[in-house]
Amino acid sequence: MAPLATNFDSGHSIESARRALAAQLQSAGIEEPGLDARLLVGAALRLDLTDMVTQAARQLTPEEAARLEAYAQRRLAHEPVARILGAREFWGLPFRLSEATLVPRPDTETVVELALEIFREQPISHPPRIADIGTGSGAILLALLHEIPDAFGVGTDLSLTALATARDNATTLGLADRAAFVACSYAAALSGPFDLIVSNPPYIPSAEIPKLSLEVREHDPHLALDGGNDGYDAYRALIPQAGACLAPGGALIVEAGQGQARNIETLMTAAALSVDRPPKADLTGIPRAVSARKMPP
Repeated sequence: MAPLATNFDSGHSIESARRALAAQLQSAGIEEPGLDARLLVGAALRLDLTDMVTQAARQLTPEEAARLEAYAQRRLAHEPVARILGAREFWGLPFRLSEATLVPRPDTETVVELALEIFREQPISHPPRIADIGTGSGAILLALLHEIPDAFGVGTDLSLTALATARDNATTLGLADRAAFVACSYAAALSGPFDLIVSNPPYIPSAEIPKLSLEVREHDPHLALDGGNDGYDAYRALIPQAGACLAPGGALIVEAGQGQARNIETLMTAAALSVDRPPKADLTGIPRAVSARKMPP
């Protein structure tokens, strides 16, 4: 279906443009049309929320109207707001995106939460070493480095474009001196030892990808989505590799799809890792972060 006509022009005030866009998005079946309209109007006019409120009656300039029209057409075609803006907040930090990176999702913050819980339960005497397998934008790794000031982290990815994006994000966040990025398949180029290894691997079964929302299947990179026939290809590869790179007592934490946690724990046990706690659920109650430790000899 073609995008609906929006016809923004300089006759609109900021408030009337926001309302009109929200109505168009709602008619197109877009979730959270009010929020998306506010974000897109703010970006098109380069105003924060306070300025949008205080200038609500101001008319759009022709340049602002044209920019908003372009943003509106892209969102009506179900391009995610984060893709339109080229950035997304994760763990309260700004992350630039590229075509090779997933849009970081709130569910993935569960991995960060569990990693920090595990790390803080068992303090270590040396600067911690962290690896993020399939780092994408670097969101998980850089969130952890932000929270653990003396840690050093390594992110891996097959995509050179994703690694360049992650490096840029590390620089923007002031973390470049504590982060390195390596092109490889999962943990193949790592030797360790690492105290924490984290990963949000591809876990969607191949046959399920065409059933995903337009926002995901048309705009997220399939390399970061496709988990093979049963959704577990990445786990079968990365769990043994990660186990070999963990320091004694170190922990592996991975994101899981709905209904996958138990099978992931089985793969961890088969790799001689000890599953010593239940998975951590996300805000919807889905077991989202699965962990295991490498027991000392």
